[in-house]
Amino acid sequence: METVAVENPYGLAAALEQGGIIAQSVFGILVFMSLASWFIIITKYIDQRKVLSEAKELEKKFWTAPDLKTGAAKLDKNSPFKQIVDDGLRASDHHEGRLTDKIDQHEWVTMALNRSSTTVSSKLQGGLSFLASVGSTSPFIGLFGTVVGIYRALINIGLAGQASIDKVAGPVGEALIMTALGLAVAVPAVLGYNWLIRRNKDVVEKLNNFSADVHGALVSGSRVTAPVVTTPAAAAAVKR
Repeated sequence: METVAVENPYGLAAALEQGGIIAQSVFGILVFMSLASWFIIITKYIDQRKVLSEAKELEKKFWTAPDLKTGAAKLDKNSPFKQIVDDGLRASDHHEGRLTDKIDQHEWVTMALNRSSTTVSSKLQGGLSFLASVGSTSPFIGLFGTVVGIYRALINIGLAGQASIDKVAGPVGEALIMTALGLAVAVPAVLGYNWLIRRNKDVVEKLNNFSADVHGALVSGSRVTAPVVTTPAAAAAVKR
């Protein structure tokens, strides 16, 4: 017996067709927000991974050099670590300018390195506000499509004079689809935002530590490592 494929009258294509320009606009906005969110998540992950990978190689590529300029030359030209070193060297070399002759060199170099680290951190934060906005607004955009679908269902009921399933199934199905799409866009955006923020903290910490090491090298002529703080219990364990 031959089976005939029946097109689903309550699917996404039918819902968009029946919903008209409003449903199609809501769907288009949600699709754009989803694509943009995934683009930001992927690109920011690649940027963070590159910085973290460079941070692991600093001991071998940068700090083994005889001076900061030679070490900076070994870094990639687009590396944020190279930008920090170049800004620090530039501030140290041009401290005698008119605007800086009343500022101590130590303070001037500190300001330059902090400004450089802040610039790099701001670049890493770019796009994350869009993810937060998508995570907070996309459910409401889907809810707007839901409200329109339910409104259409009520109109069909009023025109038909009775709440038959064939009059309300299409608009109600459209409403549920829009709600699901809004949640499908919001959940990855929120998870991606929190994940990238947590990774950004690690990246910023490494940048700040590197900036402090460069500052020590510029002021004292050698790398100044932070002292290791040990608890009394740890010290007693070492003595044992």
